[in-house]
Amino acid sequence: MNYSSKILSQLVVELCISKEIDHVVISPGSRNAPLIIGFTSQDFFKCYSIVDERCAAFFALGLAQQLQKPVAMVCSSGSASLNYYPAIAEAYYSNIPLVVITADRPSHLVDIGDGQTIRQEHVYANHIEYSANCKEGESYQEFNENEINRALNTAIERQGPVHINIPFSEPLYHRVAEKNINPISIAPNFIQDVVDAIQLKNLAEKWNGASKKMILVGSLFPNAIASKHLDSLANDTAVMVLTETTSNLHHANFFPAIDQLISSLLEEESKTFQPDILLTFGGMVVSKRIKAFLRKYSPKEHWHVGLKTANDTFFCLTEHIKNTPNTFLEHFLPLTVSSESNYQKLGLALKKTKLEKQLQFETNIPFSDFSVYHSIFKSIPDNTQLQLANSTAIRYAQLFPLASSLRVFCNRGTSGIDGSTSTAVGAAVAFQNPTVFITGDLSFFYDSNALWNKYILNSFRIIVVNNAGGGIFRILPNAKEVPHFEEFFETKHALTAEHLCAMFGFEYKSAWNMDSLENVLKSFYSEGNKPKLLEIFTPSKINDEVLKNYFTAIS
Repeated sequence: MNYSSKILSQLVVELCISKEIDHVVISPGSRNAPLIIGFTSQDFFKCYSIVDERCAAFFALGLAQQLQKPVAMVCSSGSASLNYYPAIAEAYYSNIPLVVITADRPSHLVDIGDGQTIRQEHVYANHIEYSANCKEGESYQEFNENEINRALNTAIERQGPVHINIPFSEPLYHRVAEKNINPISIAPNFIQDVVDAIQLKNLAEKWNGASKKMILVGSLFPNAIASKHLDSLANDTAVMVLTETTSNLHHANFFPAIDQLISSLLEEESKTFQPDILLTFGGMVVSKRIKAFLRKYSPKEHWHVGLKTANDTFFCLTEHIKNTPNTFLEHFLPLTVSSESNYQKLGLALKKTKLEKQLQFETNIPFSDFSVYHSIFKSIPDNTQLQLANSTAIRYAQLFPLASSLRVFCNRGTSGIDGSTSTAVGAAVAFQNPTVFITGDLSFFYDSNALWNKYILNSFRIIVVNNAGGGIFRILPNAKEVPHFEEFFETKHALTAEHLCAMFGFEYKSAWNMDSLENVLKSFYSEGNKPKLLEIFTPSKINDEVLKNYFTAIS
């Protein structure tokens, strides 16, 4: 017997098959038993069992991030569904397709005092692309079929999260040998990547007339833009291309360390780099300095290229070009001409000066977060997937050169520390090649249930930079002067990951100074019969001072 007796279970399973949604992350429960039976009985699906719903959702997000297609996740009724919410919000702002399937009590059992029952319909209303609220009963079959079709298609079309809420009455565990339905699968209606020739012609005229053009690139999937387009932009003397670590773009004439470049600019220098036109691609931008810079020194025009949305991050958005970056550049660049300008030349000269000062600074720094991240980023093997946690890790990553063969990702949709480890685990499972995850101590311990996962590969590596609290708060202006800073902001602690590693089967390594760190790194990435975790203990009291001294040194 291969099917749940519940028609709604058969319906959602068959429609997922029809749309090739074949990865399903399942958390245990009773009310979702018909869904578990349905998905696990079909060889078509690759099913993962993860108990903690918050970890399960971020694991699914990591899978979908790498697979570039919808991943389904299934949970029971009640508060289980609420634990999905952080990952759903991240998926919503990062354009990652998730199919959130929650089992529910029948409507007549809601708000009467039954256990594991909450108001689940539209529970993710503010951060979901579509909510399908199914109804139990044969008379609703056509309605349910249409709703599920629409939800699944929306996840595919919009590349974002959708919610399918499915009520089940008891009995929940009955199975049948044959399915009772043969639903009609409605094909997705993809967002068209169609060029607006008139729009491009008008934009090209403005572009060709401008002498200072800045391109700022947020998070992008690797190889999203053809190298010939990157070369064309890099060779235009009127163009400065500012990239972030998560943009996965590289060229000698690009500017990958934005904070390094624009820190301590004088008023006249800032006006020199103020662009006439700002062109943006990709997702969220990490650098607070570039946001502040472009809000103060606004371009005359801000164009954003992207199929879905255009954020008015700098309060001067003038054009939303509804194409993928690669399609846009394919049709736009032939319309442009390189104008004589010293804009890029001035930027490259400043970049050279800043790099020279950074190299000089790096020769004489104490053991600290700065020196540790410097060593880590140099050590990562080529062709590795690099997953970064939020707060300190992603910010330090902006300051050091990374090999162009690395694939770099971070949950920048909401920029939360919750779920970073779970996302990295899911991404590693989908990628199947070596993955390194770099995180801070608070982010790591916050998501420690991520290690409660039997799918973690032996090639998975975690590096925890443990500065005994939320070290990033020490960097923020005036934060340390606030009363009870260490207890309520920095949240000092004496935890280590050693016992977690013993419990979850990780090989544990630690480092307390530069010599021990360099020694451990020599073998840390080598193959083994367990995943590995390296915990580096840094002195919390000097980390912020070293970073401040760095920005002073390169000014």
